[in-house]
Amino acid sequence: MKGVILAGGLGTRLFPLTKITNKHLLPVYDRPMIYYPIEALVNAGIEDIMIVTGGRKSGDFLSLLGNGADFGLKHLNYTYQKGEGGIAEALGLCEHWAADDSVCVILGDNIIEHNIAKAVRDFREQAVGAKIMLKEVPDPERFGVAELHGEKVVGIVEKPKEPKTNLAVIGIYMYDNRVFDVIKTLEPSDRGELEITDVNNWYIHDGSMSYQVLDGWWTDAGTFDSLIKAGVLVSEGGANKMDG
Repeated sequence: MKGVILAGGLGTRLFPLTKITNKHLLPVYDRPMIYYPIEALVNAGIEDIMIVTGGRKSGDFLSLLGNGADFGLKHLNYTYQKGEGGIAEALGLCEHWAADDSVCVILGDNIIEHNIAKAVRDFREQAVGAKIMLKEVPDPERFGVAELHGEKVVGIVEKPKEPKTNLAVIGIYMYDNRVFDVIKTLEPSDRGELEITDVNNWYIHDGSMSYQVLDGWWTDAGTFDSLIKAGVLVSEGGANKMDG
């Protein structure tokens, strides 16, 4: 399995900080935001990693990360996304690099307390289909919400006014290699992007979607409030712990 970290976009919700740098290079407590998703993949045993970035400061990733030696890696891969075409479009840029392998995708501003090692192991055994990570949240109407029937995911609804569960779909996804063919069939949404929810619902309709509820805390860091929250959580208890 290969790992993909999506670290593009303009980060407009964090202006003016992101007028001079990519959002994913901002500090979260004692290290840059991009460190956390890299550590999450490495802790799960994934060492072949692609970083998808964009914007005027994309070259700063190479200056900061190099070939990944600080994480025990021999090599890091980079590719560039023009504009803001959506998460699915960004993932599609990795098709030739992924070859016939499956992928674990993490949004570059997602930070977790524990790790995804068990979920990755389970998905390797699953072999076919997809897996999403879910987390109970107090305000599910702000997120994509998973609808369950027993142990099966039967649908994902974006920002529902009346959520059927409080399980938000967080920015960690695992897909078999069919995902790249699925992406090619997508049409842009009303906001002009290829939506990852459409990819996930394809796998649900295919009957090959599984899920796991994440242990420990989770936050993104894409707004001023969540950036502060992430820093506090990390300072109080760390992130990517190996005991989760």
